[in-house]
Amino acid sequence: MGAFSAWHWLIVIAAVVLLFGSAKLPQIARSVGQSARVLKAEARGLKEDEAAAERDAKRDES
Repeated sequence: MGAFSAWHWLIVIAAVVLLFGSAKLPQIARSVGQSARVLKAEARGLKEDEAAAERDAKRDES
């Protein structure tokens, strides 16, 4: 039950190619990359919003 071996990865990659076809793979990878960038930007925005709210709360306490 350890990590995937090279054979496991080859089987997964072959299954993905068979399911989606080699023509769609770059499009899927591009879409996943864009989604990851959006998620990262939103997470960064949430952290900045929380930090700003904490600064405002401390300022209001004074």
